[in-house]
Amino acid sequence: MENMDYDLRSVQEVRNLARLGQIATEQIANYNEEQIDKIIRNMVRVAEANAVSLAKMAVEETGFGKVEDKTYKNHMASTLLYESIKDMKTVGIINEDPVNQIIEVADPVGLLMGIVPSTNPTSTAIFKSIIAIKSRNAIVFSPHPSAAKCTLKAASLMYEAAVEAGAPANIIGCISMPSMPATNELMHSKEVKMIIATGGPGMVKASYSAGKPALGVGAGNSPAYIERTANVQQAVTNIIASKTFDYGTICASEQSIICEECNKDAVIAELKRQGGYFMTPEETEKVCKLLFKNGHSMNAKFVGRSPFRIATAAGITIPEDTKVLIGPQGGVGEGYPLSYEKLTTVLAFYVVKDWHEACELSIELLQNGIGHTMSLHTEDRNVVLEFTRKPASRILVNTGSSMGGTGASTGLIPSFTLGCGTWGGSSVSENVSPLHLINIKKVAYGTKNCATLAADDPTFNHPELATCGQGGCAPAGTMTTTSCGRPAPAAPIAPTSAPNCGSTAGYLSPAEYQNSGLSYGTGCNSCADTAAAPAASDQPIDTEQLRDMINALVSAMKGDA
Repeated sequence: MENMDYDLRSVQEVRNLARLGQIATEQIANYNEEQIDKIIRNMVRVAEANAVSLAKMAVEETGFGKVEDKTYKNHMASTLLYESIKDMKTVGIINEDPVNQIIEVADPVGLLMGIVPSTNPTSTAIFKSIIAIKSRNAIVFSPHPSAAKCTLKAASLMYEAAVEAGAPANIIGCISMPSMPATNELMHSKEVKMIIATGGPGMVKASYSAGKPALGVGAGNSPAYIERTANVQQAVTNIIASKTFDYGTICASEQSIICEECNKDAVIAELKRQGGYFMTPEETEKVCKLLFKNGHSMNAKFVGRSPFRIATAAGITIPEDTKVLIGPQGGVGEGYPLSYEKLTTVLAFYVVKDWHEACELSIELLQNGIGHTMSLHTEDRNVVLEFTRKPASRILVNTGSSMGGTGASTGLIPSFTLGCGTWGGSSVSENVSPLHLINIKKVAYGTKNCATLAADDPTFNHPELATCGQGGCAPAGTMTTTSCGRPAPAAPIAPTSAPNCGSTAGYLSPAEYQNSGLSYGTGCNSCADTAAAPAASDQPIDTEQLRDMINALVSAMKGDA
Protein backbone atom coordinates (compact mmCIF):
# COMPACT_ATOMS: atom_id res chain seq x y z
CA MET A 1 0.00 0.00 0.00
CA GLU A 2 2.89 2.35 0.74
CA ASN A 3 4.26 1.81 -2.77
CA MET A 4 0.87 2.62 -4.25
CA ASP A 5 0.63 5.77 -2.16
CA TYR A 6 4.12 6.81 -3.28
CA ASP A 7 3.28 6.24 -6.95
CA LEU A 8 0.05 8.23 -6.67
CA ARG A 9 1.80 11.11 -4.97
CA SER A 10 4.60 11.10 -7.56
CA VAL A 11 2.06 11.22 -10.39
CA GLN A 12 0.25 14.13 -8.77
CA GLU A 13 3.57 15.93 -8.33
CA VAL A 14 4.22 15.55 -12.06
CA ARG A 15 0.83 16.96 -12.96
CA ASN A 16 1.50 20.01 -10.81
CA LEU A 17 4.99 20.49 -12.28
CA ALA A 18 3.67 20.26 -15.83
CA ARG A 19 0.83 22.69 -15.20
CA LEU A 20 3.09 25.27 -13.56
CA GLY A 21 5.78 24.72 -16.16
CA GLN A 22 3.30 25.50 -18.91
CA ILE A 23 2.51 28.85 -17.30
CA ALA A 24 6.21 29.64 -17.04
CA THR A 25 6.72 28.71 -20.69
CA GLU A 26 4.05 31.17 -21.79
CA GLN A 27 5.68 33.90 -19.71
CA ILE A 28 9.29 33.44 -20.79
CA ALA A 29 8.24 33.34 -24.46
CA ASN A 30 7.97 37.15 -24.26
CA TYR A 31 11.51 37.71 -22.94
CA ASN A 32 14.07 39.50 -25.09
CA GLU A 33 17.65 38.48 -25.80
CA GLU A 34 19.14 40.68 -23.08
CA GLN A 35 16.86 39.23 -20.41
CA ILE A 36 17.69 35.66 -21.47
CA ASP A 37 21.43 36.28 -21.47
CA LYS A 38 21.27 37.82 -17.98
CA ILE A 39 19.50 34.72 -16.68
CA ILE A 40 21.94 32.30 -18.28
CA ARG A 41 25.00 34.16 -17.00
CA ASN A 42 23.70 33.87 -13.47
CA MET A 43 23.00 30.16 -13.94
CA VAL A 44 26.58 29.66 -15.16
CA ARG A 45 27.93 31.54 -12.15
CA VAL A 46 25.97 29.39 -9.72
CA ALA A 47 26.91 26.17 -11.55
CA GLU A 48 30.61 26.99 -11.28
CA ALA A 49 30.28 27.93 -7.62
CA ASN A 50 28.73 24.53 -6.89
CA ALA A 51 30.65 22.40 -9.41
CA VAL A 52 32.68 20.55 -6.79
CA SER A 53 29.90 20.01 -4.25
CA LEU A 54 27.58 18.65 -6.96
CA ALA A 55 30.33 16.32 -8.20
CA LYS A 56 30.85 15.00 -4.69
CA MET A 57 27.12 14.41 -4.28
CA ALA A 58 26.96 12.52 -7.57
CA VAL A 59 29.86 10.19 -6.72
CA GLU A 60 28.56 9.60 -3.21
CA GLU A 61 25.03 8.82 -4.36
CA THR A 62 25.78 6.70 -7.44
CA GLY A 63 29.28 5.38 -6.80
CA PHE A 64 30.15 6.17 -10.43
CA GLY A 65 33.20 8.09 -11.62
CA LYS A 66 35.62 10.56 -10.06
CA VAL A 67 34.94 13.84 -8.26
CA GLU A 68 37.56 15.82 -10.18
CA ASP A 69 36.24 14.67 -13.56
CA LYS A 70 32.58 15.22 -12.63
CA THR A 71 33.60 18.71 -11.55
CA TYR A 72 35.02 19.34 -15.00
CA LYS A 73 31.83 17.95 -16.54
CA ASN A 74 29.86 20.55 -14.57
CA HIS A 75 32.28 23.19 -15.88
CA MET A 76 31.75 21.95 -19.45
CA ALA A 77 27.97 22.02 -19.02
CA SER A 78 28.03 25.63 -17.84
CA THR A 79 31.03 27.82 -18.68
CA LEU A 80 32.21 26.04 -21.84
CA LEU A 81 28.63 25.73 -23.05
CA TYR A 82 27.94 29.42 -22.45
CA GLU A 83 31.05 30.49 -24.37
CA SER A 84 29.82 28.41 -27.29
CA ILE A 85 26.19 29.59 -27.36
CA LYS A 86 26.30 33.14 -25.98
CA ASP A 87 26.15 34.71 -29.47
CA MET A 88 23.69 32.15 -30.84
CA LYS A 89 20.46 33.80 -31.99
CA THR A 90 17.39 32.12 -30.51
CA VAL A 91 15.08 35.12 -29.97
CA GLY A 92 13.10 37.04 -32.58
CA ILE A 93 14.68 37.50 -36.00
CA ILE A 94 17.59 35.06 -36.19
CA ASN A 95 18.37 35.36 -39.90
CA GLU A 96 17.42 37.50 -42.88
CA ASP A 97 18.02 36.79 -46.57
CA PRO A 98 17.66 40.08 -48.48
CA VAL A 99 18.13 38.39 -51.87
CA ASN A 100 15.31 35.87 -51.51
CA GLN A 101 13.39 38.18 -49.16
CA ILE A 102 13.03 35.64 -46.35
CA ILE A 103 13.08 36.42 -42.64
CA GLU A 104 13.56 33.65 -40.08
CA VAL A 105 11.92 34.15 -36.70
CA ALA A 106 12.56 31.92 -33.67
CA ASP A 107 9.79 30.73 -31.37
CA PRO A 108 10.17 28.40 -28.37
CA VAL A 109 8.88 24.85 -28.82
CA GLY A 110 7.12 24.79 -25.44
CA LEU A 111 7.50 22.91 -22.17
CA LEU A 112 10.36 20.40 -22.25
CA MET A 113 10.82 17.12 -20.42
CA GLY A 114 14.44 16.31 -19.59
CA ILE A 115 15.41 12.72 -18.80
CA VAL A 116 18.67 12.57 -16.82
CA PRO A 117 20.99 9.52 -16.61
CA SER A 118 22.75 8.29 -13.51
CA THR A 119 26.16 8.45 -15.22
CA ASN A 120 26.06 12.24 -15.69
CA PRO A 121 23.36 13.29 -13.23
CA THR A 122 24.38 16.87 -12.40
CA SER A 123 26.14 17.97 -15.59
CA THR A 124 23.20 16.85 -17.74
CA ALA A 125 20.74 18.75 -15.53
CA ILE A 126 22.89 21.90 -15.75
CA PHE A 127 23.32 21.53 -19.50
CA LYS A 128 19.63 20.99 -20.27
CA SER A 129 18.56 23.80 -17.94
CA ILE A 130 20.77 26.29 -19.76
CA ILE A 131 19.82 25.26 -23.31
CA ALA A 132 16.14 25.30 -22.30
CA ILE A 133 16.35 28.88 -21.01
CA LYS A 134 18.48 29.97 -23.99
CA SER A 135 15.65 28.85 -26.28
CA ARG A 136 12.97 30.36 -23.97
CA ASN A 137 11.45 27.09 -22.80
CA ALA A 138 10.61 25.80 -19.35
CA ILE A 139 11.79 22.31 -18.46
CA VAL A 140 10.79 19.57 -16.02
CA PHE A 141 13.36 16.89 -15.17
CA SER A 142 12.84 13.20 -14.59
CA PRO A 143 15.95 12.00 -12.69
CA HIS A 144 17.27 8.46 -12.52
CA PRO A 145 16.11 6.96 -9.19
CA SER A 146 19.70 6.09 -8.21
CA ALA A 147 20.79 9.73 -8.73
CA ALA A 148 17.62 11.56 -7.67
CA LYS A 149 19.14 13.62 -4.85
CA CYS A 150 22.05 15.11 -6.77
CA THR A 151 19.94 15.74 -9.89
CA LEU A 152 17.27 17.46 -7.81
CA LYS A 153 19.95 19.59 -6.16
CA ALA A 154 21.44 20.62 -9.52
CA ALA A 155 17.99 21.46 -10.90
CA SER A 156 17.11 23.44 -7.76
CA LEU A 157 20.31 25.49 -7.98
CA MET A 158 19.65 26.26 -11.65
CA TYR A 159 16.06 27.22 -10.85
CA GLU A 160 17.02 29.55 -8.01
CA ALA A 161 19.72 31.18 -10.14
CA ALA A 162 17.31 31.68 -13.02
CA VAL A 163 14.57 33.24 -10.87
CA GLU A 164 17.11 35.44 -9.11
CA ALA A 165 18.04 36.89 -12.50
CA GLY A 166 14.44 37.51 -13.54
CA ALA A 167 13.08 34.22 -14.90
CA PRO A 168 9.43 33.32 -14.22
CA ALA A 169 8.50 31.11 -11.29
CA ASN A 170 8.50 27.36 -12.01
CA ILE A 171 10.70 27.75 -15.09
CA ILE A 172 12.75 24.68 -14.03
CA GLY A 173 11.16 21.75 -12.21
CA CYS A 174 12.29 18.32 -11.11
CA ILE A 175 10.46 15.24 -9.89
CA SER A 176 11.39 14.74 -6.24
CA MET A 177 9.63 11.37 -6.02
CA PRO A 178 10.88 9.51 -9.10
CA SER A 179 8.90 6.50 -10.25
CA MET A 180 8.05 4.86 -13.57
CA PRO A 181 4.39 5.98 -13.34
CA ALA A 182 5.57 9.56 -12.76
CA THR A 183 7.97 9.47 -15.70
CA ASN A 184 5.29 7.95 -17.92
CA GLU A 185 2.79 10.59 -16.80
CA LEU A 186 5.21 13.38 -17.67
CA MET A 187 6.01 11.86 -21.06
CA HIS A 188 2.35 11.80 -22.00
CA SER A 189 1.40 15.09 -20.36
CA LYS A 190 -0.45 17.41 -22.73
CA GLU A 191 1.66 20.32 -21.48
CA VAL A 192 4.98 18.72 -22.52
CA LYS A 193 5.78 19.54 -26.13
CA MET A 194 9.19 17.90 -26.53
CA ILE A 195 11.29 15.28 -24.72
CA ILE A 196 15.09 15.41 -24.43
CA ALA A 197 16.02 11.85 -23.53
CA THR A 198 19.48 10.97 -22.25
CA GLY A 199 19.55 7.52 -20.70
CA GLY A 200 19.28 3.82 -21.39
CA PRO A 201 17.88 2.37 -24.65
CA GLY A 202 14.57 1.44 -22.99
CA MET A 203 13.95 4.97 -21.74
CA VAL A 204 14.90 6.51 -25.07
CA LYS A 205 12.57 4.12 -26.94
CA ALA A 206 9.74 4.99 -24.56
CA SER A 207 10.35 8.69 -25.25
CA TYR A 208 9.97 8.17 -28.98
CA SER A 209 6.76 6.23 -28.34
CA ALA A 210 5.13 9.03 -26.35
CA GLY A 211 3.50 10.57 -29.42
CA LYS A 212 5.40 13.85 -29.42
CA PRO A 213 8.75 15.12 -30.72
CA ALA A 214 11.74 13.65 -28.90
CA LEU A 215 15.49 14.17 -29.05
CA GLY A 216 16.98 10.86 -27.96
CA VAL A 217 20.41 9.31 -28.01
CA GLY A 218 21.54 5.75 -28.51
CA ALA A 219 24.18 3.57 -26.91
CA GLY A 220 27.79 4.08 -27.92
CA ASN A 221 30.43 1.48 -28.76
CA SER A 222 33.23 3.67 -30.04
CA PRO A 223 36.24 2.03 -31.69
CA ALA A 224 39.57 3.89 -31.68
CA TYR A 225 41.78 3.09 -34.68
CA ILE A 226 45.53 3.77 -34.41
CA GLU A 227 46.56 3.86 -38.08
CA ARG A 228 50.17 3.22 -39.18
CA THR A 229 50.97 6.93 -39.72
CA ALA A 230 49.77 7.89 -36.23
CA ASN A 231 51.94 9.31 -33.50
CA VAL A 232 51.59 6.25 -31.27
CA GLN A 233 52.64 7.93 -28.05
CA GLN A 234 50.17 10.80 -28.47
CA ALA A 235 47.41 8.47 -29.63
CA VAL A 236 47.76 6.26 -26.55
CA THR A 237 47.94 9.33 -24.30
CA ASN A 238 44.64 10.62 -25.73
CA ILE A 239 42.94 7.23 -25.47
CA ILE A 240 44.03 6.62 -21.87
CA ALA A 241 43.02 10.14 -20.82
CA SER A 242 39.64 9.72 -22.49
CA LYS A 243 38.82 6.23 -21.23
CA THR A 244 39.83 7.06 -17.65
CA PHE A 245 37.92 10.37 -17.67
CA ASP A 246 35.24 9.88 -15.00
CA TYR A 247 36.11 6.18 -15.26
CA GLY A 248 34.56 5.80 -18.71
CA THR A 249 31.01 6.93 -17.95
CA ILE A 250 30.63 9.10 -21.06
CA CYS A 251 28.86 7.14 -23.81
CA ALA A 252 31.28 8.51 -26.43
CA SER A 253 34.28 7.01 -24.63
CA GLU A 254 36.48 4.44 -26.39
CA GLN A 255 35.33 0.84 -26.14
CA SER A 256 37.91 -0.85 -28.39
CA ILE A 257 41.41 -0.15 -29.68
CA ILE A 258 42.31 -1.21 -33.22
CA CYS A 259 45.91 -1.16 -34.40
CA GLU A 260 47.78 -2.64 -37.37
CA GLU A 261 50.24 -5.52 -37.53
CA CYS A 262 52.99 -3.07 -38.45
CA ASN A 263 52.54 -0.90 -35.34
CA LYS A 264 51.14 -3.52 -32.93
CA ASP A 265 54.33 -3.88 -30.89
CA ALA A 266 54.72 -0.13 -30.51
CA VAL A 267 51.08 0.31 -29.48
CA ILE A 268 51.19 -2.52 -26.93
CA ALA A 269 54.46 -1.24 -25.45
CA GLU A 270 53.06 2.30 -25.15
CA LEU A 271 49.82 1.11 -23.61
CA LYS A 272 51.73 -0.84 -20.98
CA ARG A 273 54.04 2.10 -20.35
CA GLN A 274 51.06 4.41 -19.72
CA GLY A 275 49.19 2.08 -17.36
CA GLY A 276 47.37 -0.38 -19.56
CA TYR A 277 47.11 -3.94 -18.20
CA PHE A 278 46.70 -6.70 -20.82
CA MET A 279 44.59 -9.47 -19.35
CA THR A 280 45.04 -13.16 -20.12
CA PRO A 281 42.08 -15.03 -21.67
CA GLU A 282 41.28 -16.45 -18.23
CA GLU A 283 41.39 -13.03 -16.57
CA THR A 284 39.29 -11.56 -19.37
CA GLU A 285 36.64 -14.21 -18.80
CA LYS A 286 36.52 -13.48 -15.08
CA VAL A 287 36.13 -9.75 -15.69
CA CYS A 288 33.42 -10.28 -18.30
CA LYS A 289 31.37 -12.35 -15.85
CA LEU A 290 31.37 -9.33 -13.55
CA LEU A 291 30.69 -6.67 -16.17
CA PHE A 292 27.69 -8.19 -17.93
CA LYS A 293 24.39 -9.70 -16.94
CA ASN A 294 21.39 -10.80 -18.98
CA GLY A 295 23.48 -11.06 -22.10
CA HIS A 296 25.33 -7.84 -22.82
CA SER A 297 23.68 -5.48 -20.33
CA MET A 298 26.22 -3.67 -18.19
CA ASN A 299 26.18 -4.55 -14.51
CA ALA A 300 25.49 -1.25 -12.71
CA LYS A 301 27.79 -2.27 -9.85
CA PHE A 302 30.79 -1.90 -12.14
CA VAL A 303 29.80 1.15 -14.20
CA GLY A 304 32.34 3.95 -13.76
CA ARG A 305 34.67 1.97 -11.51
CA SER A 306 38.44 1.95 -11.21
CA PRO A 307 40.49 -0.92 -12.71
CA PHE A 308 41.64 -1.91 -9.22
CA ARG A 309 38.03 -2.19 -8.00
CA ILE A 310 37.07 -4.38 -10.96
CA ALA A 311 40.19 -6.57 -10.74
CA THR A 312 39.74 -7.10 -6.99
CA ALA A 313 36.13 -8.17 -7.46
CA ALA A 314 37.20 -10.53 -10.27
CA GLY A 315 39.92 -12.06 -8.12
CA ILE A 316 42.88 -11.05 -10.29
CA THR A 317 46.01 -9.16 -9.28
CA ILE A 318 47.10 -6.05 -11.18
CA PRO A 319 49.72 -3.32 -10.60
CA GLU A 320 48.50 -0.48 -8.38
CA ASP A 321 49.14 2.12 -11.09
CA THR A 322 46.91 0.37 -13.67
CA LYS A 323 44.67 2.83 -15.50
CA VAL A 324 42.75 0.53 -17.87
CA LEU A 325 42.16 -3.19 -18.26
CA ILE A 326 42.65 -4.46 -21.82
CA GLY A 327 41.31 -7.73 -23.20
CA PRO A 328 42.47 -8.96 -26.64
CA GLN A 329 39.50 -10.12 -28.74
CA GLY A 330 39.37 -12.31 -31.83
CA GLY A 331 35.97 -11.24 -33.13
CA VAL A 332 32.76 -9.28 -32.64
CA GLY A 333 29.41 -10.34 -31.21
CA GLU A 334 28.47 -13.55 -29.41
CA GLY A 335 31.46 -15.12 -27.71
CA TYR A 336 33.33 -11.80 -27.60
CA PRO A 337 31.68 -9.87 -24.74
CA LEU A 338 34.22 -7.04 -24.75
CA SER A 339 33.08 -6.11 -28.26
CA TYR A 340 30.03 -4.45 -26.61
CA GLU A 341 29.69 -1.14 -24.76
CA LYS A 342 31.49 -0.96 -21.41
CA LEU A 343 30.96 2.29 -19.49
CA THR A 344 33.92 1.62 -17.25
CA THR A 345 37.72 1.27 -17.40
CA VAL A 346 37.89 -1.82 -19.66
CA LEU A 347 38.88 -1.91 -23.35
CA ALA A 348 38.81 -4.53 -26.09
CA PHE A 349 41.95 -4.86 -28.26
CA TYR A 350 42.15 -5.82 -31.95
CA VAL A 351 44.94 -6.17 -34.52
CA VAL A 352 44.26 -5.84 -38.28
CA LYS A 353 46.37 -6.01 -41.41
CA ASP A 354 45.61 -2.55 -42.82
CA TRP A 355 43.05 0.25 -42.98
CA HIS A 356 40.74 -1.84 -45.17
CA GLU A 357 40.39 -4.42 -42.41
CA ALA A 358 40.09 -1.62 -39.85
CA CYS A 359 37.17 -0.25 -41.84
CA GLU A 360 35.33 -3.55 -41.83
CA LEU A 361 36.03 -4.17 -38.15
CA SER A 362 34.88 -0.66 -37.22
CA ILE A 363 31.60 -1.21 -39.03
CA GLU A 364 31.07 -4.49 -37.17
CA LEU A 365 31.80 -2.87 -33.82
CA LEU A 366 29.56 0.09 -34.57
CA GLN A 367 26.60 -2.22 -35.12
CA ASN A 368 26.45 -2.49 -31.32
CA GLY A 369 26.51 1.29 -30.93
CA ILE A 370 25.49 2.39 -34.38
CA GLY A 371 25.37 6.05 -35.26
CA HIS A 372 27.26 7.29 -32.20
CA THR A 373 31.01 7.97 -32.34
CA MET A 374 34.34 6.60 -33.53
CA SER A 375 37.88 7.97 -33.46
CA LEU A 376 40.96 7.82 -35.71
CA HIS A 377 44.58 8.51 -34.92
CA THR A 378 46.33 9.18 -38.21
CA GLU A 379 48.31 11.70 -40.25
CA ASP A 380 46.77 10.52 -43.53
CA ARG A 381 43.86 12.72 -44.61
CA ASN A 382 42.81 10.21 -47.26
CA VAL A 383 42.26 7.60 -44.56
CA VAL A 384 40.12 10.09 -42.66
CA LEU A 385 38.01 10.66 -45.77
CA GLU A 386 37.55 6.91 -46.21
CA PHE A 387 36.28 6.62 -42.65
CA THR A 388 33.66 9.33 -43.18
CA ARG A 389 31.60 6.55 -44.75
CA LYS A 390 31.25 4.78 -41.41
CA PRO A 391 27.86 4.79 -39.63
CA ALA A 392 28.89 7.23 -36.89
CA SER A 393 27.63 10.77 -36.31
CA ARG A 394 30.94 11.91 -34.81
CA ILE A 395 34.19 10.84 -36.49
CA LEU A 396 36.97 12.24 -34.34
CA VAL A 397 40.58 12.63 -35.44
CA ASN A 398 43.62 12.67 -33.14
CA THR A 399 41.70 13.27 -29.93
CA GLY A 400 40.05 11.33 -27.13
CA SER A 401 36.46 10.25 -27.80
CA SER A 402 35.05 11.36 -24.44
CA MET A 403 36.36 14.90 -24.72
CA GLY A 404 36.08 15.10 -28.50
CA GLY A 405 32.53 13.81 -28.78
CA THR A 406 31.17 16.14 -26.09
CA GLY A 407 32.94 19.14 -27.65
CA ALA A 408 35.52 19.70 -24.90
CA SER A 409 38.56 19.04 -27.11
CA THR A 410 37.03 19.69 -30.56
CA GLY A 411 35.09 22.43 -32.28
CA LEU A 412 31.81 20.58 -31.75
CA ILE A 413 29.27 22.36 -29.59
CA PRO A 414 29.59 21.28 -25.93
CA SER A 415 26.75 18.87 -25.25
CA PHE A 416 25.71 16.01 -23.00
CA THR A 417 23.06 14.79 -25.44
CA LEU A 418 24.74 13.28 -28.49
CA GLY A 419 22.42 12.35 -31.36
CA CYS A 420 22.98 9.10 -33.29
CA GLY A 421 20.98 9.89 -36.42
CA THR A 422 18.64 7.43 -38.06
CA TRP A 423 21.35 4.74 -37.79
CA GLY A 424 20.75 4.65 -34.04
CA GLY A 425 17.04 5.44 -34.19
CA SER A 426 17.58 9.08 -33.24
CA SER A 427 15.85 12.13 -34.71
CA VAL A 428 19.10 14.11 -34.67
CA SER A 429 22.70 13.26 -35.57
CA GLU A 430 24.27 16.35 -34.01
CA ASN A 431 25.27 17.42 -30.54
CA VAL A 432 21.98 18.76 -29.20
CA SER A 433 21.97 22.54 -28.69
CA PRO A 434 19.45 25.37 -28.15
CA LEU A 435 18.85 25.44 -31.92
CA HIS A 436 17.12 22.07 -31.62
CA LEU A 437 14.66 23.58 -29.11
CA ILE A 438 13.15 26.33 -31.25
CA ASN A 439 10.57 26.53 -34.01
CA ILE A 440 11.76 28.62 -36.94
CA LYS A 441 9.06 30.57 -38.74
CA LYS A 442 9.72 31.76 -42.29
CA VAL A 443 8.44 35.14 -43.39
CA ALA A 444 8.55 35.00 -47.18
CA TYR A 445 7.81 37.97 -49.48
CA GLY A 446 6.46 37.40 -52.96
CA THR A 447 9.22 37.78 -55.54
CA LYS A 448 7.31 36.75 -58.67
CA ASN A 449 4.04 37.70 -60.36
CA CYS A 450 1.63 34.90 -59.54
CA ALA A 451 -0.56 35.65 -62.59
CA THR A 452 2.31 35.30 -65.06
CA LEU A 453 4.45 32.60 -63.44
CA ALA A 454 4.48 30.34 -66.49
CA ALA A 455 4.99 33.14 -69.00
CA ASP A 456 7.86 34.62 -66.99
CA ASP A 457 9.56 31.27 -66.37
CA PRO A 458 12.32 30.65 -68.96
CA THR A 459 12.58 27.01 -67.85
CA PHE A 460 8.89 26.32 -68.60
CA ASN A 461 8.63 25.44 -72.30
CA HIS A 462 5.46 23.64 -73.37
CA PRO A 463 4.11 25.40 -76.53
CA GLU A 464 1.59 22.61 -77.03
CA LEU A 465 -0.38 23.98 -74.06
CA ALA A 466 -0.41 27.60 -75.25
CA THR A 467 -3.76 27.45 -77.14
CA CYS A 468 -5.48 24.67 -75.23
CA GLY A 469 -8.50 25.64 -73.19
CA GLN A 470 -11.50 23.99 -71.63
CA GLY A 471 -13.27 21.65 -74.04
CA GLY A 472 -10.37 21.36 -76.49
CA CYS A 473 -7.85 23.56 -78.22
CA ALA A 474 -9.00 26.95 -79.44
CA PRO A 475 -7.31 29.14 -82.06
CA ALA A 476 -4.44 31.19 -80.76
CA GLY A 477 -5.51 34.56 -79.51
CA THR A 478 -8.98 33.46 -78.45
CA MET A 479 -10.01 35.21 -75.25
CA THR A 480 -10.82 32.93 -72.35
CA THR A 481 -13.82 33.61 -70.14
CA THR A 482 -14.71 33.17 -66.51
CA SER A 483 -17.35 30.71 -65.31
CA CYS A 484 -19.82 33.62 -65.40
CA GLY A 485 -19.27 34.26 -69.09
CA ARG A 486 -17.42 37.53 -68.50
CA PRO A 487 -14.07 38.11 -70.30
CA ALA A 488 -11.08 37.36 -68.07
CA PRO A 489 -8.77 40.36 -67.58
CA ALA A 490 -5.40 40.12 -69.35
CA ALA A 491 -3.48 41.11 -66.24
CA PRO A 492 -4.29 41.82 -62.60
CA ILE A 493 -5.23 45.36 -61.76
CA ALA A 494 -2.64 46.86 -59.45
CA PRO A 495 -3.82 48.99 -56.53
CA THR A 496 -3.31 52.71 -56.93
CA SER A 497 -1.28 52.85 -53.74
CA ALA A 498 0.37 50.34 -51.44
CA PRO A 499 -1.26 49.84 -48.03
CA ASN A 500 0.59 51.35 -45.13
CA CYS A 501 0.48 49.29 -41.94
CA GLY A 502 1.59 52.30 -39.95
CA SER A 503 -1.46 54.35 -40.99
CA THR A 504 -5.22 53.89 -40.66
CA ALA A 505 -5.89 55.63 -44.01
CA GLY A 506 -7.86 53.34 -46.30
CA TYR A 507 -8.56 50.79 -43.54
CA LEU A 508 -11.68 50.19 -41.50
CA SER A 509 -11.64 49.69 -37.76
CA PRO A 510 -13.28 46.50 -36.43
CA ALA A 511 -16.37 48.51 -35.54
CA GLU A 512 -16.48 50.10 -39.01
CA TYR A 513 -16.17 46.64 -40.59
CA GLN A 514 -19.31 45.56 -38.77
CA ASN A 515 -21.31 48.63 -39.93
CA SER A 516 -19.86 49.23 -43.37
CA GLY A 517 -22.74 47.69 -45.29
CA LEU A 518 -20.28 45.60 -47.33
CA SER A 519 -21.62 42.21 -48.38
CA TYR A 520 -19.87 39.17 -49.73
CA GLY A 521 -21.69 36.98 -52.26
CA THR A 522 -21.04 33.39 -53.16
CA GLY A 523 -21.41 31.56 -56.41
CA CYS A 524 -21.68 33.00 -59.91
CA ASN A 525 -23.76 36.01 -58.89
CA SER A 526 -20.71 37.42 -57.13
CA CYS A 527 -19.17 38.01 -60.56
CA ALA A 528 -21.98 40.25 -61.75
CA ASP A 529 -21.58 43.99 -61.69
CA THR A 530 -25.05 44.91 -60.49
CA ALA A 531 -26.64 41.61 -59.53
CA ALA A 532 -28.77 41.92 -56.41
CA ALA A 533 -28.79 39.25 -53.76
CA PRO A 534 -32.09 37.33 -53.67
CA ALA A 535 -34.44 38.62 -51.03
CA ALA A 536 -35.53 36.37 -48.23
CA SER A 537 -39.16 35.28 -48.24
CA ASP A 538 -41.56 34.63 -45.40
CA GLN A 539 -43.91 32.58 -47.65
CA PRO A 540 -44.08 28.82 -46.98
CA ILE A 541 -42.58 26.50 -49.61
CA ASP A 542 -45.09 24.64 -51.85
CA THR A 543 -43.81 21.06 -51.45
CA GLU A 544 -45.70 19.84 -54.54
CA GLN A 545 -44.10 22.50 -56.75
CA LEU A 546 -40.71 21.74 -55.25
CA ARG A 547 -41.13 17.99 -55.98
CA ASP A 548 -42.15 18.72 -59.57
CA MET A 549 -39.13 20.97 -60.05
CA ILE A 550 -36.76 18.28 -58.71
CA ASN A 551 -38.28 15.57 -60.94
CA ALA A 552 -37.99 17.83 -63.98
CA LEU A 553 -34.36 18.58 -63.14
CA VAL A 554 -33.52 14.87 -62.75
CA SER A 555 -35.18 14.06 -66.09
CA ALA A 556 -33.25 16.82 -67.81
CA MET A 557 -29.96 15.55 -66.39
CA LYS A 558 -30.78 12.02 -67.65
CA GLY A 559 -31.55 13.37 -71.11
CA ASP A 560 -35.24 12.38 -70.98
CA ALA A 561 -36.42 15.91 -71.70
